[in-house]
Order: sequence, then structure tokens, then C-alpha cells
Amino acid sequence: MEPGPVAQHVPAGPAQDPPVRTLGAALAEGTVLLDGGLSNQLEAQGCDLSDELWSARLLADAPHQIEAAHTAYVRAGAQVLITAGYQATFEGFRRRGIGRAHAAELLAGSVELARRAGEGAGRQIWVAASVGPYGAMLADGSEYRGRYGLSPGELETFHRPRVAALAAARPDVLALETVPDMDEAEALLRVAGEFGLPVWLSYSVAGDRTRAGQPLAEAFEVAAGNGQVVAVGVNCCDPADADRAVGTAAEVTGKPVVVYPNSGERWDAGRREWAGDSTFDAGRVRAWQEAGARLVGGCCRIGPARIGELGELLTA
Repeated sequence: MEPGPVAQHVPAGPAQDPPVRTLGAALAEGTVLLDGGLSNQLEAQGCDLSDELWSARLLADAPHQIEAAHTAYVRAGAQVLITAGYQATFEGFRRRGIGRAHAAELLAGSVELARRAGEGAGRQIWVAASVGPYGAMLADGSEYRGRYGLSPGELETFHRPRVAALAAARPDVLALETVPDMDEAEALLRVAGEFGLPVWLSYSVAGDRTRAGQPLAEAFEVAAGNGQVVAVGVNCCDPADADRAVGTAAEVTGKPVVVYPNSGERWDAGRREWAGDSTFDAGRVRAWQEAGARLVGGCCRIGPARIGELGELLTA
């Protein structure tokens, strides 16, 4: 499969808005550029993310910082902005003394901040409301293990209120991301189906399996016949793990593939610093495109400069 062109969005004129298309329609035409790791840019702006709520804390404490981080990715060329909702949950906010009504406002606000950052870009910007896994709320690394001991019904009960609050803000798509377990993926898809918005499903993987150890072919199959799913793939993983996953996702589902891995550097917990070199390179990106990737960006350690480089590569 030859790589398709990057979807371009040219405004009709200075006084007019760019033509509006769905993300699914754009993916059918070519490759669309995602943003990078929101936390990277927030830290570069001097934000302290050493909190259980991680970047979601700033929805309450410093929303202008989140909007500024989104804006940095827009300036770098990103066409899709993923909101700061990954670790934003009613349960997590409640632990901080934030009541349900205010928490719902913060979740909706995560969509509005991204939307505002895209205004005046001169091209269409799609807003993807991040829906992280149950383990992200626990803030103990469980999202990289899965298998929480909850039933499918309990997972649906957990995710439903947050998805409802996000859906009410009318993002362009729900990003069901960093999902470690196909059981949770199925629960998320059932809940998302109640609200009718387009979704993408993205697993966090290790080798050729989900973080919970399920074969990727089986994991991707849960999205194969779901018309609500506009893309399926992987994120927050090593670029090498994305290599096989992209082809598997395309083959199993027949859908456009979303891929936004980490840089490939490793976190040294003892020294509390990143080590090693980035393995997120041009050759890999081209191979992902050839295998079916149509929604491409970065996760941890991929900042605006790298997204800018990626955009130039995809348009070359």
C-alpha cells in the first residue's frame, strides 16, 4: 500500500472558515497529523505534574496552561488535538474535594480548551476527547497492566458518567486510548455506543500483545465490525512495538490505523531521568503509512518540534 497524502485543509479566504469535514472523511482521503505528548509541553512551560491527577489537575488550577500547550501543537502543524482528560475522572476529582457538578464542568472544559486553541488556525482542527483507562484513575501504573479485577459491567459503570460529560461537550471524536486490556476495550465501546460519537480505539501494547497479555489480533477484532470506530491502533508504547501492531490492526479490522507511540527513550526510576535515544524515526513512520496508518502522531517525549518534523515528513 502506497502512503497517502496528508489531508490538507485550505481556507476559502481570510473571512471564511475552512470547510468542515468529519475526521473519518479526512482519514479516507489521506494521513492526518496528531499532536504529541501534552505532558511534554506542559512541563516545558514549567508546570508541575507530580500529582495523582497529572495534567488533569491543571483543568482546575491553570487551564490557560493547557490551552497554551494545545496551541503549541497547532503551531507545529497538528490537525488533531487530544484533550487533557486522560486522567480526569469524577472519582479522581472527588479525592481532591471537587464535587460532581464542578468535575463535569472541568471535563467539558477540556474539550473547550482544545477547541479554542484551534480557532484561527486557517485549517480544520479536530478535537479528540481523551478517555483513559480505569487504571489511569488509580495513578499506580495499572493502565500498563490491566486486569483490574472488575467485571465488564463495573467497568461500564465507571466509564459511563465521564463519557457522558465529554460527549455533551461535542468533541469531534472520543479517543479511547492507552487501553491495556481487550475486556476494557469492549466495555468502552459499549458505553461509547450509547452516545453516537465517532471513536478511535488505541491499545497500549508490549511486543505483539496487549499489556494484559492478549494477542493483538484478538484485541483489534473487538472493533472490526463497529461502524462508530473510525480508527484502531496503538499508543504510549515503544516504536518497535508499533511496527507489527499497525499491520495487524489494518489486516484484522480493515480500518484506518491510529499510531502515536512514545519516543523510545526509557525512564530510569533510580536516577529519575530519561535514558537512551529516540527510535521514532522517518523510516518507521513511512513503514507505518505503508502498512495502513492514517492517523499519526506521538505520545510521551514527543513534543511540538518533533510533530513539526513529522508533518514535514508526511507532506514530502
